[in-house]
Amino acid sequence: MTIATQSHAAHITGRSPFIDHVRTQVARTVVGQDAVVERVLIALLTGGHLLLEGVPGIAKTLLVQSVAKAIDLKFARVQFTIDLLPSDIVGSEILDQKSGEFRIHKGPIFTNLLLADEINRASPKVQSALLEAMQERRVSIGDTTHDLPAPFLVIATQNPVEQAGTFELPEAQLDRFMLRHRLSYPKPADEAEVVRRSLGLRLKKQGEGAVPMSAFDAIDGSQRMHVRDLTDAMTAVQSVHVSDVFVRDVVELVNLTRRHPDIELGCSPRAALALVHASRARAFIHGRDYTIPEDIFALAEDVILHRMRLRYEALAEGRTSTDVLASLLSTMA
Repeated sequence: MTIATQSHAAHITGRSPFIDHVRTQVARTVVGQDAVVERVLIALLTGGHLLLEGVPGIAKTLLVQSVAKAIDLKFARVQFTIDLLPSDIVGSEILDQKSGEFRIHKGPIFTNLLLADEINRASPKVQSALLEAMQERRVSIGDTTHDLPAPFLVIATQNPVEQAGTFELPEAQLDRFMLRHRLSYPKPADEAEVVRRSLGLRLKKQGEGAVPMSAFDAIDGSQRMHVRDLTDAMTAVQSVHVSDVFVRDVVELVNLTRRHPDIELGCSPRAALALVHASRARAFIHGRDYTIPEDIFALAEDVILHRMRLRYEALAEGRTSTDVLASLLSTMA
């Protein structure tokens, strides 16, 4: 199978001012991590959800907060722990002792951008409550159903190293995430810049005392894009052209995961949907109004790897999901 090269006669729209603004604002706080910023933007532009996997201390939380402040989004963060309850996220009914009536207390999920920190530390019941809300974009509290704000996006994180006291997300729940991106350590030059920036932080005075400023205090929220600017960008993404050839190749790649002898569980149709929509958003970010094969190759790992499971025999032979996916992509070159 060969991916046909698409015509370059299509009109090139150029970089979006919205994209440039977000990248510039985030770069004021976060050094490097361009690929992660792109994945967050793709999630924002498509309404998909994002799972970030990486060791502590590589600016996952800082990045998400920077994006939220760059676009004037309502932001909330939940630190997942073993004793967390679904009501701690969704909300609950509270009895008003003066009136004798129940009133609704909305949880932190009623926000535009929710950071679910270390989601694999919560019990399966809590994970299911969150993932159900992600899918339906509404929650039930008591007998009342409430729509979540628009836009609504969940960015979840998990630590791939420390597994004690964690509950691994099953495949059916992982499938709810459009993208799963694995973060690595910064390059030495970027890490040196992080250190230099930290040396420039001053003290933050509180009364007669003071505490050292953190990178979170340095987030610049003075120049924010309005939510309607995000809506306009989302509308522009909808007009990005996806050819029949592109759709055929995406569907073929997904079907290859179901037929490969090393794969026990292949991708669901949701993978094809995610790859096409993410490719449209990536094309927009790169100033194109059409998708190209490069979009498939750039996003395949983040869209497909968490949706397939290798056979025991393949794992015993030392095969990895990354190796298998690379072999599938090589047939499409």
